[in-house]
Amino acid sequence: MRKADGHSAMHLWSLGEDIGIEDDASGDGIVLTGPNGTDRVAEASPLVREALRRMQLGPVLLANLAPGRREASAPRGALPVGSDDPALARALGGISHLVVRTLAIDDLGGPLLSAVPVVRPAPFVPVRPPPRQAMRLMDEVSLTPESGGFALSSAAASHRVLLHRPEAALVASLLGWPVTPEAAADVLPVPGVVPTGVIGYLTAAGMAAPVHGPRPAPAGEPPAVS
Repeated sequence: MRKADGHSAMHLWSLGEDIGIEDDASGDGIVLTGPNGTDRVAEASPLVREALRRMQLGPVLLANLAPGRREASAPRGALPVGSDDPALARALGGISHLVVRTLAIDDLGGPLLSAVPVVRPAPFVPVRPPPRQAMRLMDEVSLTPESGGFALSSAAASHRVLLHRPEAALVASLLGWPVTPEAAADVLPVPGVVPTGVIGYLTAAGMAAPVHGPRPAPAGEPPAVS
């Protein structure tokens, strides 16, 4: 079993590079423009305005936007990824097809991966795989080299996933076969939070799914017999 290594996952939000933002005619809302048209966030609060402004500049940690606020608590099985401000959550949910979700860890090494929406709407809820739950990439997922890394794509997925660092690519490569996050953490030279985070993001993007059947036994225990 991998011991705790002190690293934490960071869940970042940004707008696509080709998205512009400006006030609407009333001054109360924000208009977002991009290659696929125009979207409007009505009655944008100061926090929503600040979040979108910063997200246009690059990935941000939403919990840092409002003093005194914290990262939102997550439902059981989900990874905490956003702010606990309901107005901000509604605004971002309404423009999910414009929002890029990025996973990083607190090692100053840059992002691990980014999930770029390719459908509208594009809900994205990273999940924490249950203990000892084997996961695997979906059959139709393809891996292609890109400048600075690799990309995972699938016609059935809601997002295209860019793998920025070798750690993320190593986890993705193991998912060609059924593997649990615990097993991935044990065999890969990566911080322990990386396999759970990468698998959670790939699942949210529609790239990975649980493998049904008996869960693998922990090391040193015989497999269950039915």
